[in-house]
Amino acid sequence: MSAAAHHPVYTGGDAALSAVAEAIAADWAALGVRGSFLARNLDTGEQLGFDTDEPVPLASVAKVPLALVVLDRIAAGELDPARPVTVDPGTSSVGPTGLAAFRHPATVAVGDLLLLMLSVSDNAAADALFDLVPVAETDARLRAWGCDGIRVRHRMNHLYECAAGAAGNDFSLALELAVRDEGTGRHTIETLDPAHANAGTAAALVGLLQRVWRDEIAAPSATAELRRLMGHQVFTQRLAAELRADTLRWSGKTGTFLHLRHEIGVVEADSGDRVAMAALTRATRRAGLAPDVDQAIGAAGRDAFEALRS
Repeated sequence: MSAAAHHPVYTGGDAALSAVAEAIAADWAALGVRGSFLARNLDTGEQLGFDTDEPVPLASVAKVPLALVVLDRIAAGELDPARPVTVDPGTSSVGPTGLAAFRHPATVAVGDLLLLMLSVSDNAAADALFDLVPVAETDARLRAWGCDGIRVRHRMNHLYECAAGAAGNDFSLALELAVRDEGTGRHTIETLDPAHANAGTAAALVGLLQRVWRDEIAAPSATAELRRLMGHQVFTQRLAAELRADTLRWSGKTGTFLHLRHEIGVVEADSGDRVAMAALTRATRRAGLAPDVDQAIGAAGRDAFEALRS
């Protein structure tokens, strides 16, 4: 189904909240963006959004559930956060930040791999953690926790391996294929197919954030550390863009790959309001950089927070 023919399924506790959701969806559609969005007040339960149960490839958003599983292993005494891990850029994962961008081997503690993975979205750090807590174990732990709307199926570098397999080293062609396939539902790049990708729904991701912020999943020390680490994210161009104030704190994680531009996180206000959000978008135009899409995600975050705050 093409983006033009798509009719979103809206979520809203009342007419006013539904109207906000409809306005966000209309803004995204006008930019050539198909997506899912959900925002929920963690204390009142009020929420708004659209297409919240649609599975979407997660890109680097998958690093959040990975981090929680690793941190739970640390809390159980099964992993030492001070354990040194050597990462060789010659054999590690592709990526523009952190250890993935290094030219020489580096030895980093497990706890600092978590920081690199969540703060600068370091793919090499993520895959070094997958060496310690394999993909199958991570996914199984999510199942045991009841996170049925989130699947972890592959390492981060597999994103690039599949794109290269479909388009060689031509990532302009890979982007073209991704956009073309979005309209047909048949994916040339396997890791863009929700049936094979690290995938999740907006509802499941907001549910995970809710449980993390309420200490209702994993060990309390694990959820506390995940909240702290997500507060160190350096990328602020999406949901956080219009939630910057001395009275607000944003803790989030972006995900970007080809036509995917995502972010999940929680905004906390000095007034006590806490709103969890998930914005998962797929562009229908071939643009490696799309600041207007980032700005639209930021506007969605602002409008949702204002509508849901007590």
